[in-house]
Parts: sequence; structure tokens; C-alpha cells
Amino acid sequence: MARLPYPDPEAASPRVREVLEQIPPLNIFRMMANADSAFVPWLRWGGALLTDLELPADLREIAILRVARLTPGAEYEWVQHEAIARSVGVSEAQIAALARDEPEDDSFNEREKIVLRFTSEVVTDARPSEQVLEEAKAELSAREVVELLMVIGQYMLVGRVMATAEIEMDEPVAEDLTG
Repeated sequence: MARLPYPDPEAASPRVREVLEQIPPLNIFRMMANADSAFVPWLRWGGALLTDLELPADLREIAILRVARLTPGAEYEWVQHEAIARSVGVSEAQIAALARDEPEDDSFNEREKIVLRFTSEVVTDARPSEQVLEEAKAELSAREVVELLMVIGQYMLVGRVMATAEIEMDEPVAEDLTG
């Protein structure tokens, strides 16, 4: 049972109730609906991160899986994004390496390893080292670096909500979220 209540859709504002009826019935969405005035803009933000970035989807997803692995209590995030990662071409070997906490595994190319190092340092140290930032700038445009930071920040937030609220696991719905 979650440590925070899920809101009653009937007691939510009309806009939140309407949106909850239109999106997949995931517990993360239900939990975030507690933030009535921020919920719909948060959904739009999350949708933009999943569909409107220059950062390639496979790099986005390996970064999200890395955030999930580095965030105690974010298993929900891992389960949902493992399915999404597969749907955008992340290999089984890469997913397995991330699950084993091996971001330098040979299944990743150098660009992917740089994204994973960058993600790891941002999560654990709040900012990457000069060396890792320079590596990222050599492989990614400034836009992609900032988008990567946005993805990392979003999924750090979501992971912390998941860990704090201890939301119940849902079945993955990759197609509903990215299609």
C-alpha cells in the first residue's frame, strides 16, 4: 500500500479528472494527480521529454534506466522504462548491463558510455566533472546536453516521488507512453 493516498478522481478538479480518464491508469500518474494545479503541466513536460527531444530516444532511455538504478526505491521507474527502452532499440545486453550496474560494459558504444558517465555524475554529484562534461560536449550538441540534464532531473524527481510514496507496481505500458 502506498505511503501517500491516491486522490479520488471525483474530488479532483474537472481538468485533472478529465486528464486521468484519458491517460493510462498508472499509479505514478494517479499519485502525481495529488498536485492538482501542477499535474497537467507536469504531464505535458513529461510528454515533451518522451517525444520532442533532439536527444536520441535510446540515449534518453539508457539515462533514465541509469537514474532508476542509482535511485533507491525507484524500481517502478526501472520496470516502466525497461519496456520503453526496448521499444526504442536499447538491447537486452545493454539493459542487463545497466541492471548489473555496469555502465562501462562492452555492449555500450563510446557515446552511450559518455551519456552514462554524465548521468551517473549528475545524479551522484549534482554536476559532471570537467572531463566528463568535455566528453559529453564532444559527442552531443549543447541542446542535447541540456535535454539530457532535463531528462535526468525529471526522472530524479519521479524516482524520489516513487521512493517516498512507495507506489504499487504497474505492468509496463511502453506503447501507450511513446506511441
